[in-house]
Amino acid sequence: MANLGFIGLGVMGSEMVDRLLAKGHSVTGYNRTRSKAERLIAKGMRFAESPREVAEAADVVLSMVTNGPALKGIAEGPNGFLAGLSAGKILVDISTVGPDLSREIAEKVRALGADMLDAPVSGSVITLQQGNLSVMVGGRAETFEKVKPILLDIGPKVTLVGGNGLALSMKIASNLSLAVQMLAFSEGVLLAEKSGIKREVAVDVLTHSAIASPMIKYRGPFVLQQPEEAWFDVNMMQKDMLLALDLGRQLNVPLPTTAVTNEFLTAARAMNWAKLDFAVIFDVLAKLSGIDTGVGR
Repeated sequence: MANLGFIGLGVMGSEMVDRLLAKGHSVTGYNRTRSKAERLIAKGMRFAESPREVAEAADVVLSMVTNGPALKGIAEGPNGFLAGLSAGKILVDISTVGPDLSREIAEKVRALGADMLDAPVSGSVITLQQGNLSVMVGGRAETFEKVKPILLDIGPKVTLVGGNGLALSMKIASNLSLAVQMLAFSEGVLLAEKSGIKREVAVDVLTHSAIASPMIKYRGPFVLQQPEEAWFDVNMMQKDMLLALDLGRQLNVPLPTTAVTNEFLTAARAMNWAKLDFAVIFDVLAKLSGIDTGVGR
């Protein structure tokens, strides 16, 4: 079993550590808010006081934070993981950030004699709990082979897509489709509803039709009722959409449906729905259609 570190114990990070502990790995973890780690400490995780301490203690360090500034925050400075990494160690960053930032940090990691992979995931906390998470990996093939067994303990589908940063490009390309699909699904539901079909019936038909991707099947019902806790909120989804639009500009790839869908996320934030699951773009479109869904009341 491996000697692991994990930085970032949010909803997804905590579930990953749960799985790694259950597989018998030794895990040293860090989170800015220690209270989020108590459940894992009770299961055998050792708590570190800084990202540096995690990097010093572990042979393979996994990190998962919300965005680029957060990644730089745990990487840099006297208590960052760069200060704790040494020759032979491996950093696996699971965060969804810009490919250029990831490559920049990978260069700093390699200058220490260590190595880095970007390994964003596709799926939600429910997907993870069900054991169906997909992991995309960017970096050196020999480093990938060393950590592949560890990543397989997180999800059953682990794919090396290319060099550093390319897994992030793949993740961004994948995630833009989530919100675009949700908006298209919302249009269909509302068109059916305003034609006189009950919303519940429209959702049932569409989630069992040819357009029912896995995402539509599990998120489509959210147009009937938002989950108590967002699986992936508006702020997080828009962060990924903006990464996609930025990458599209860099590579001269027009992303018209991404751009339009992003405006619905902006509207959701204006309506104080930023912390709701991004399926709330249905409710934005409903408002424009003259329907008050009651969200936010």
